[in-house]
Parts: sequence; C-alpha cells; structure tokens
Amino acid sequence: MSRKKILAVDDEEHILDLIEYNLLAGGYDVLKAETGEDALEIIKAERPDMVLLDYMLPGIDGIEVLKAIRTDSKYKKLPVIMLTAKSDEFSKVIGLELGADDYLTKPFGVHELVARIKAVLRRTEGTEDIPEAGNEEKITIDRIMINRTTRVVTVGGNNVELSMKEFDLLYLLAKNRGVVFSRDMLLEKIWGYDYSGETRTVDVHIRNLRKKIEEDDTNPVYIKTVRGVGYKFA
Repeated sequence: MSRKKILAVDDEEHILDLIEYNLLAGGYDVLKAETGEDALEIIKAERPDMVLLDYMLPGIDGIEVLKAIRTDSKYKKLPVIMLTAKSDEFSKVIGLELGADDYLTKPFGVHELVARIKAVLRRTEGTEDIPEAGNEEKITIDRIMINRTTRVVTVGGNNVELSMKEFDLLYLLAKNRGVVFSRDMLLEKIWGYDYSGETRTVDVHIRNLRKKIEEDDTNPVYIKTVRGVGYKFA
C-alpha cells in the first residue's frame, strides 16, 4: 500500500518540523509550505492526500486557501484539517462551514493530531462497507434519495453537493430513521473518536445540511432537533 502524502501548511518552522517528524514516524510522506500561495502551488503539483492548514498565514490566509480548494472541482474533495491558535467559536465555525473536515486548536498533542488524521482519512477514503458494483445501496425518503455507493444525494431530482461529513451524517440519520442520536454519539460515529465537548461541530454540520435539503431550513421537516438530546431524521 502506498504511503499517504500530507501537506502541512504553517508559517512557524518549528511546528512544521514537529509535524514532519511525527508523521514520517507514523508512515506518512510529508510536504511543507509556509504560505498560502505555496500551499496552492504544491496542491496542484503534488496532489496530496490531505492538507493540514494553519488558519493564520502571511499573504493568503488559511480560510482563503480553504475556499480555493473547495471551489476547485479537482480538489474540492481533498480532506482538510484546520490548525488554529484561535480558540473562539467564530473561527472554528467559519472553517467548518467552508468545508473543513476537522480542526485542531494550538497547542495540540502529536498523538491527537495523528489520531485525527487517521480518522479523517478513514472517513474520506470511502472504503468502509461499500456495496458491490451493480448492487447499489439507496435510501429514498419523500423527495430525498441517498445513494451510498456513489455518494450522490438528490432532493426533488436535483443533485445536492455535500461534504464528506455532511453525507455521512445524512446517511446515518436517514438509515436510522426515527432514532435519536445525541451530539456525542454523532461525534463518535462520524468523526471516529471522542471530541469531548466539541458538540458545536455537529450543530454546524446539521445547520449546513438543513440549508441543502430542507425547503425551509428554519422550519425543518426532515432533520429534527430533539431538545436537550440531539437530532433524528423524522
């Protein structure tokens, strides 16, 4: 099996060296960039399997790099983990709403970094329990059709673009229609490990999903909030 190639983008050399050392030891190949401009050039030239992207960068910042990735059809599925020294909710929410797969707040532990990389790669590779060709697994509920095999979602016959995490959330809820999932349960099942209190992540993804599949996302009929508990597909 070929080694996964990870691009680390940070303007602090010691952080890049720390990431490189630990990822090489973990069996990954590592590319490094200190600016957003360099990061975009490396993405085009090297086609990494994942990007670790610092929020604060000289020149083009991390958010602008993320926007560029998500609006380019060739790279919009590229997994991105945001690295940020900002611990406020606003910074985290912006990254998640723009399509970041995960985020880590500095300072972070290298073991946690490696665990999150593995979890995101596992989810985005789409290799878990894939039905055989010609035996597509589909869920149809009212106007919504979810094809797990092709990872295509349509609403009223129109394709809806979802991020990896949004698709996984929708599929899990729809497959278990009527079952109430707490935010902690969704964090564990979709993100692959205990986020310990980072339930805002779930709320942001649910809000984005509602905007894409509900006729009126302020009065949802599909993804319902169960007050004090979590969410369910009605």
